[in-house]
Amino acid sequence: MSKYLLLLHEPPDGFSRYSPEEMQAIIRKYQAWHSRLAEAGRLHGSEKLRDDGGRRLSRKGGRLVVDGPFSETKEVIGGFFLIEADGYEEAAQLCRDCPHLDYGSIELREVEPIPVSA
Repeated sequence: MSKYLLLLHEPPDGFSRYSPEEMQAIIRKYQAWHSRLAEAGRLHGSEKLRDDGGRRLSRKGGRLVVDGPFSETKEVIGGFFLIEADGYEEAAQLCRDCPHLDYGSIELREVEPIPVSA
C-alpha cells in the first residue's frame, strides 16, 4: 500500500460565514470522518493549518524572499490528511465522503518515500 496526502484547499475566508454553533457541527463531521479512517487503519496523520500567518519562501537573485502569508491567491491550504490506500482509485474512494468536499476541494497526491541513509 502507498501513502497519499490530501491537501485541503478552500477560499481564504471560507469558514468565516459560519456561526460558532455551525462551526462546531462542521468540526464534528471532520472528526467522524477522521475516526472512520483511523479505525480502518488508513489514517497516518492529519492537522489543521492556522488561518492566519504562514510564509511563502523562494530564492531570487541569490537571496531568500519571504512573502506571506499567501501570494495572490483565491484559495489556501487549510489542512491535510495522510492516508494509506492501494492506489489512486482507492484513495479517491476513501475521500468520497470527506466533509471538506462541501467547503472546498482536495488535492490528492501519492507520497514517494525517500530512503533514509544512516
